[in-house]
Amino acid sequence: MPVRFLAAAGLTTFLTACAASLAAQVEPQTAPLQPEEASGYTEKPGWATRHFAVAAAHPLATDAGYKILKAGGSAIDAAIAVQMVLGLVEPQSSGIGGGSFLLHHDGQRNMTEAFDGRETAPAAANENLFLNPDGKPVGFYEGVVGGRAVGVPGTVQMLEDAHRQHGKLPWAQLFAPAIALAEQGFKVSERLHSLLVSDVYLKKDPVAAAYFYDAAGLPWPVGHLLKNPELASVFKRIARGGSKALMTGDIAQAIVDKVRQHPSNPGQLALADLADYQAKKREPLCHDYRVAPRDYRICGMPPPSSGAITIGQMLGLLTHTPAQAMPLMDGLPDARWLHLYTEASRLAFADRDQYIADPDFVQAPGGHWMSLLEPGYLAERARLIGPLRMTTAAAGTPGAVKTSYAPMPEQPEHGTSHISIVDADGNALAMTSTIENAFGSRQMVKGFLLNNELTDFSFTPRDAQGRPVANRVEPGKRPRSSMAPTLVFDKVNGELMMSGGSPGGALIIHYTAKLLYGTLNWELDAQQAINLPNFGSLNGMTLLEDQRFPAATVQSLRQPGAQVREVPMTSGLQAIQRTPSGWFGGADPRREGIVQGD
Repeated sequence: MPVRFLAAAGLTTFLTACAASLAAQVEPQTAPLQPEEASGYTEKPGWATRHFAVAAAHPLATDAGYKILKAGGSAIDAAIAVQMVLGLVEPQSSGIGGGSFLLHHDGQRNMTEAFDGRETAPAAANENLFLNPDGKPVGFYEGVVGGRAVGVPGTVQMLEDAHRQHGKLPWAQLFAPAIALAEQGFKVSERLHSLLVSDVYLKKDPVAAAYFYDAAGLPWPVGHLLKNPELASVFKRIARGGSKALMTGDIAQAIVDKVRQHPSNPGQLALADLADYQAKKREPLCHDYRVAPRDYRICGMPPPSSGAITIGQMLGLLTHTPAQAMPLMDGLPDARWLHLYTEASRLAFADRDQYIADPDFVQAPGGHWMSLLEPGYLAERARLIGPLRMTTAAAGTPGAVKTSYAPMPEQPEHGTSHISIVDADGNALAMTSTIENAFGSRQMVKGFLLNNELTDFSFTPRDAQGRPVANRVEPGKRPRSSMAPTLVFDKVNGELMMSGGSPGGALIIHYTAKLLYGTLNWELDAQQAINLPNFGSLNGMTLLEDQRFPAATVQSLRQPGAQVREVPMTSGLQAIQRTPSGWFGGADPRREGIVQGD
């Protein structure tokens, strides 16, 4: 029977029950695939600055953004320079062959905007894209590797649109750092090397094999100077001609040929798909969040991203439980809090899988996405959280609206890199970009990798009753994403308090939620919150970061028979938060990122 959290007197009883009896039925035995493999853990101090800051996933990319800000550039200017360098030095995660979501805050006009550069399905694609002739879904990597899953890339056009509105320096100047590094070379990092060692698909593409591996088929060693003159040439052309240089002409033709001429897994991308692509500006999705005595306003991307809604649901659900009265224990969340959090996760992910998809194709329940964050609805859903653990939660009915859609079956979701920037004029952004799986579709053309973003659609388009899945493939549709670039404001005075986000596939939602809860509820600084061990549930087993929790915590969550898996959870959080003297930035010790600023 559900437990209602109505009386403080019941708190002790409830917590005792949680610790003693966390029950579950038998669940699937496999933990979700991780977007990128772990490559070590390096402690980072956090970085204090006074006027501006850049946080990105690779030191060379951070430095490029820093130089642009020093030259008088805006946050958007710096983000363009950072992203171009990331596509060169961190090619497994993002680049000009992929897509992005950007949340921008204009510090002068106190206005926040959401820019959608998500990839789209080709016009020739349909809901059977990932089905075998027998009607069953192909294996995940059968869909990933080759041309089938390549969507129309949107990052460059989205950045171009944002630059028209918020750029200060000339567009061409922003490509100079990436062009110089591509021509002069950059040293292969330990992380890139380790991912090249572990990947079994990349060297099957002759172009990628010639670039990333030596003549013997071995990945270039750490410290090898890797040059990419072909990508430098593409950067120069985009610097001169804008996104049209990428989306039309011979570069576009090369992309299309690579996709359509794959020998075993061709795709349906056409020149018209690239030429017709349109980045979109959307209303940011913002919700209130109270941590007494302060009131915050948390803003993120609306659908087709599921990040902001799912995070907002989890945080909102927890306010109706004893969770907010629970401090960290010895610097860590304990089993009682983790139980409440993962129960809230199951409820939120059930709604995500039922409702969220491209808003140009799917109507929001109740006619508005905020129905999923309505306080009364969350209070009702929170009554399902009790001392006994759910196995798998079912979706709710926000606004009492019934849906004809089927829930999306669980499948892997990957990729991404995150950038947070604050400039000297108070402009700020959070941007998450992706090519989906590590090294995307493993198809390289003119020095950059193509995405496999269409695998973020449901491989299974309909359920056994024939009901369609909201996030099925349709022509021109944007696949659902978990990317969660986030800006946090003081609700009373409107002051920006933090920019943050992470890579990590579906676990992006948990990584970003951890950052928010750690800074807002537990009053940690950004670096301390990032350093916390990772945890979560995708509406199945409980996931805990391997070797980061005490054995007693793990055992408590397992009793009596609940599915708990300790797995590598390779977040890549970047965050910048306001301090009394300026800004403080944090970067994830699980990846290579750093923060720079003055």
